[in-house]
Amino acid sequence: MKTATASSGGGLALWWEAARPRTLPAAIAPVMAATALAWHDGVFHGAAALTCLAFAVLIQIGTNYANDYYDFVKGADTAARVGPRRAVAAGLIAPATMKRAMMAVFTAAFLVGLSLLQFGGWPLLVIGVLSIVCGVAYTGGPYPLAYHGWGDVFVFIFFGLVAVAATYFVQAGTVSTGAWLVGAGIGALATNILVVNNYRDIETDRVAGKRTTAVRFGPVFAQLQFALGHAVMISVVVGLGALGVLAPWESAVLAVTGAAIGARQLQTLRRTTDAPGLIALLGATGRYVALMALLLSLALVW
Repeated sequence: MKTATASSGGGLALWWEAARPRTLPAAIAPVMAATALAWHDGVFHGAAALTCLAFAVLIQIGTNYANDYYDFVKGADTAARVGPRRAVAAGLIAPATMKRAMMAVFTAAFLVGLSLLQFGGWPLLVIGVLSIVCGVAYTGGPYPLAYHGWGDVFVFIFFGLVAVAATYFVQAGTVSTGAWLVGAGIGALATNILVVNNYRDIETDRVAGKRTTAVRFGPVFAQLQFALGHAVMISVVVGLGALGVLAPWESAVLAVTGAAIGARQLQTLRRTTDAPGLIALLGATGRYVALMALLLSLALVW
């Protein structure tokens, strides 16, 4: 299937737009925070950390390309869409071209991942393959995760727990309690990006049969889930303080910062009904993931 106006390719700006740069903090944040924790624990390994960063970003871009392709094929992205434009649905890139780009990016991620085996052995191969499979299965395959309400779980696990634990593991050779806590916090905030996205698309997703958690349980549930994501991150920094990973004052500053920004963003989510406002909140949510990861990283390497 191909739209009448779809081109067979596109300029770099178009491919960058299709990569959805607003979502990239979800890939960068866990690697940065895990690497800062490795530095704090005296096990930092620069080459391993950079390789993890490259793998994470490629997985994120590959997943976004897959979403662009499969959401169009399944009818979730149409002219009625209220969010940022999608390259295939807008007729800017042909479906077949996007599919090839998706495969190319995931292949590049696999090759980059292979270089991590020297740091962590075969378990990393399993993690890498699962990351790619789930990146495709997020919106593709016989049981697309996002269409059955499992997208939130996917993001929390792979852009939180797995990303942080794997990045820490390739540097330390083990996974600490602190790493699991950081993974939970970053994963919760990354999931909030998806919550805002799904909240905005409730009506169009319902028509397309895309049963996200926001569609299945309604906007009030999505608001509660969004609040829970912030609460998890606040609990994590408090827990890191209790473990002695962070100084008490560092833990307090991060907790207060998280509570203040989280409350403001939740208020915005509850009061905003127009698409432009929710798109702006989506960008702010992504930036907040990056901000908290940066502040946490600075506290860990201080």
